Amino acid sequence: MKEPLKPWKQLSTEYLHRENWFSLRRDRVLKGGGGEMYPYYVLEYSTWASIFSVTSSGKIIMMKQYRYGLGEFSLELPGGIMDPHETEVLVAAKRELREETGYTCGEIREIAKVAPNPATSNNYMHVFFATGCEQTHVQDFDPHEELELIFMEVAEVKALLRENKIIQSLHVSALFYGLMAMGELKI
Repeated sequence: MKEPLKPWKQLSTEYLHRENWFSLRRDRVLKGGGGEMYPYYVLEYSTWASIFSVTSSGKIIMMKQYRYGLGEFSLELPGGIMDPHETEVLVAAKRELREETGYTCGEIREIAKVAPNPATSNNYMHVFFATGCEQTHVQDFDPHEELELIFMEVAEVKALLRENKIIQSLHVSALFYGLMAMGELKI
């Protein structure tokens, strides 16, 4: 009989780079089945939040922004990282929605938690479903944010997903969870 898988153990770690929103470390690890692996690189990120937001009139709030790493515009949901002083991801989600869109929601609940890349990253993205969203504030971007709000019908979002026009994989995942929460997608 084969032995069950065992977790890996960190034997040593060295930080190669540290910033407010991410760190890079190099670890020496003992694999669960035995044997050391070195170097093993890990990116440490803050917790992320993404908000599938539906306005009171039934439109889904999307954002278009240029993503320098890929060199393309990307259609995404509102969201971002937890600030260091925040202790609840729900608080961060509400703040990100208000800052990026100027909208606040009537109701909001967590519908998913996904790992961006569990092989090399240590964080999660929490997906929230917000309904009854109304514009209550002026947008308040971070210094480096540039984005355009786009309000879409459910059918438009579904078409973009079918046509592979939404390229940010975490947001594709969040959109599917949001469509399920709306009752627009059955699995």
